[in-house]
Amino acid sequence: MLANENNIAKRTTNAFFMRIWFYNEANLRKISKTCLFLQKSNIMSNAITILNREEDRRIVEAIKQAECNTSGEIKVHIENHCRGNVEERSLVVFNRLKLNETQLRNGVLIYLAVKDRKFAILGDEGIDKVVEDGFWNDVKDLMLSHFKEGRFAEGLEQGIMRCGEKLKTYFPYQSDDINEIPDEISYENN
Repeated sequence: MLANENNIAKRTTNAFFMRIWFYNEANLRKISKTCLFLQKSNIMSNAITILNREEDRRIVEAIKQAECNTSGEIKVHIENHCRGNVEERSLVVFNRLKLNETQLRNGVLIYLAVKDRKFAILGDEGIDKVVEDGFWNDVKDLMLSHFKEGRFAEGLEQGIMRCGEKLKTYFPYQSDDINEIPDEISYENN
C-alpha cells in the first residue's frame, strides 16, 4: 500500500503536475516523485523509436558523465504506456530496476511513457532529503521546455546533468564507489 503524504497540484496551460511522497511498503523508504502529465503533444514515436542510436548513446554518455563525479545512480526508463497511474507505475519500475537498493539511497529514475505523454522523476530518500525545495520542479521544468519542442534527447540529457550536479554536491565520488546500476536506458515496448 502506498501512502500519500503530500499532494500539491499545479495547473499550467500544457501540463498537470503533482509532487507526491510515497512509502515503499517493502522497505519503507520515502521517495520523492515529480510527475508530469503532458496534455497536448504531437508525439508520434514509440518507446523504441523516440530516440535514434546516436541520441541513445548521448543519453548513456550523459549518465556516465553525471555519475563519474558521484556515488549516486541515475537511470532512464522509456516505455509506450503507463500501466495504471504514473505514480504507481514509475515506483514499480524504480523498484524493479533496483534503484531502491542503492547503498546510500541516492538513486534517481527518469521515467517516460511515450504514448501516454507522461513522465516522472523519482529520487530516493537519500537524495530527496538533501536537495532544496523546488529542485525536482526545476528539473521537470527544464526537461519539459525541451519536450514541448520535441527534443526528447536534449530534455533527458539536461535532466540527467542537473540531477548529476546535485548528486555530486551531496554524494561525491569516493575511491571505493562502484556502479550499482547499469547506465544503459531501459526500454519496454508495451
